[in-house]
Amino acid sequence: MNKPLDIAVYACLTTIFYTAARVGEFTTRHRNHFDPAKNITPARVRTETDRNGLQMTVFTLPHTKVSATGEEVQWARQNRPTDPQTALATHMATNNPPLDRPLFAYKDGSKHRPLSKATFLRRLKVLARAARHEAVQGYGIRVGATLEYLLRRVPFDVMKVKGRWASDAFQLYLRKHNQILAPYIQAMPLGTATEFTRLAMPPVC
Repeated sequence: MNKPLDIAVYACLTTIFYTAARVGEFTTRHRNHFDPAKNITPARVRTETDRNGLQMTVFTLPHTKVSATGEEVQWARQNRPTDPQTALATHMATNNPPLDRPLFAYKDGSKHRPLSKATFLRRLKVLARAARHEAVQGYGIRVGATLEYLLRRVPFDVMKVKGRWASDAFQLYLRKHNQILAPYIQAMPLGTATEFTRLAMPPVC
């Protein structure tokens, strides 16, 4: 994977996954469309370190589906091949997007091209087919991220905050995707599985 587009796609994918974000929050609406009031740029990325010395990368989204004034999401370095920190660093070194352009803009000849949602999903489909995997849908990344964190024993209330779900929206989300998540319940700790069942299964009248 050494093409500027593929490097940008992979960096975007790992960031979306580990921030449990929506695809549209890190991509643009169209290939030639960029709105600084709605699309994140490199200038809106920063690194923070807490009092325990733990470092995380914070992304200030200028506009989201649920907040016109924006929200912040974050990820931490992962000790695994899908480490988003390494992927982002590779993207920045290869594509070097200007501070006032889309974060995941990629080099296309002598220009920087915004990474649109359609281009991102289309390229994922091609790469998945090449790797003999099922195609990934946009919502599937968010579902997968939720599952990943739950399997890591991240409490439901913490995951609700990380995913930026309001009040009962997280419960409705789990119910909507329980058929996808349910097969993995057996891999969850007993307490987590019990809580998942309580939240994801509709009440019996």
